[in-house]
Amino acid sequence: MHFLSDNTAGVHPDILEAIQQANVGHAPSYGADGFTEEAEKLLERLFETDLRAYLVATGTAANALALAAMTPPYGGILCHEEAHINTDECGAPEFFTGAKLIPLPGEHGKLTPEAVRERLARFAHGEHQVKPAVLSITNPTEWGVLYTPEEVRALAAVAHEHDMLLHVDGARFANAVAALNCHPDDLAGRAGVDALSLGATKNGAMMGEAVLFFDTALAVEFPRRRKRAGQLVSKSRFLGAQVVAWLEDDLWLELALHANAMARLLAARLDDFDMIDIAVPVQTNMVFAWLPRKLHEALVEEGAEYHCWREEENRVLARLVCSWQTTEEEIEAFITAITAHAHTA
Repeated sequence: MHFLSDNTAGVHPDILEAIQQANVGHAPSYGADGFTEEAEKLLERLFETDLRAYLVATGTAANALALAAMTPPYGGILCHEEAHINTDECGAPEFFTGAKLIPLPGEHGKLTPEAVRERLARFAHGEHQVKPAVLSITNPTEWGVLYTPEEVRALAAVAHEHDMLLHVDGARFANAVAALNCHPDDLAGRAGVDALSLGATKNGAMMGEAVLFFDTALAVEFPRRRKRAGQLVSKSRFLGAQVVAWLEDDLWLELALHANAMARLLAARLDDFDMIDIAVPVQTNMVFAWLPRKLHEALVEEGAEYHCWREEENRVLARLVCSWQTTEEEIEAFITAITAHAHTA
């Protein structure tokens, strides 16, 4: 009953095998190896557009370094108040950019063009304020909610109208593409995105993230930024091998589709219980459900793992995340545990 995070899932066997195959013999270091070069080519092929791709080891590095390439140190980065860059990256975006994060509210982690325009209208003091430089969104959001291609385009239009750039934190970008059944670039370059932090770690990799620049001018000094940040991995072939295996034969999409399907199944089974309320429409691989506190305590005692997103006196909001490794049997075990303790609620 492991629903704590898709980060807690293991590495997909195909990716482990790719790492093992890359472990044979010697290869050039610092990204000059064939695996890394192939990964970069496959990423360009996946999005079917001219882009610059750079591999890094963590999502925090991908976000912080992408943003550093997009803003001057006197810049402002508009983001949702619950965005990962604002709540969970220990100031890394500010450290690497020197810029100021400007959090905005929005339902279920989403920003709207109206909210962005309203906030930008308050920049009226010239050099006394930071210069709005980047709009950063997360797709899907921290609540598992999607931005459609049309919504991304609308936000890109607002950003570009104000001489800003659009960044997307795509830690679960594969889940968004799978849920929307669209071309990856419909949520990226075609929609006006200037840079994307693309995550594979939450979707079957061991550690594999990429920074993609659709505005290729932003990439000019990025290799030095990556090196200075300690993210130019010396044995880069092992990052490259993971990304190649993840992309080949659309494994990335298969794993995301599975995780999303498991979340839908989990939500449907939870919806059978009157005492449980699904808080947010399930669009990707996350389920948010209000559980009676006594039931929550009993489930934790049984060994269920999930994140308490909110807590009230008599109930908790559980965030239940499904992954490529989630099985129907695991979901049924969770439902059985709920059934056994339903009387306590």
